[in-house]
Amino acid sequence: MAVSKQAVRRYGAALLVGLALSSPTLAQKAGDPSGLWLTETGDSKVRIARCGAGYCGTLVSVSGPGLDDKNPDAALRTRSLVGVQIMNAGKPTSDGYEGSLYNPKDGKTYSGGLVLKGANTVEVSGCVMSVFCKRQTWKRIS
Repeated sequence: MAVSKQAVRRYGAALLVGLALSSPTLAQKAGDPSGLWLTETGDSKVRIARCGAGYCGTLVSVSGPGLDDKNPDAALRTRSLVGVQIMNAGKPTSDGYEGSLYNPKDGKTYSGGLVLKGANTVEVSGCVMSVFCKRQTWKRIS
């Protein structure tokens, strides 16, 4: 059975597109979430920066007294929340990054993720038992 050069080119192009879409690195949404972000509630700002194979998020401003008073470690309850890393999303996935998120409002750390939804929007999620999840949409400030 003879195969035309045109058929080989079409098949080769389709194969390359399929490989590109199946690769986790290439399938991620284009863009870089590094920058300063305002949380959904508007009461905190988080700096997201490259951290290993993924991204980390550190609080740069908070409203209220700004103490880590819900931390399960009593020795940390008087520390300032400014400068605390609350996100470590170090594992690339098909649509973003997964890792852990610390919620200073309840002092708990959750499994979660980070997905860049657009140039100026990220979705951050935190989950309990990978079933009960809460999501927030953060807006880029700079």
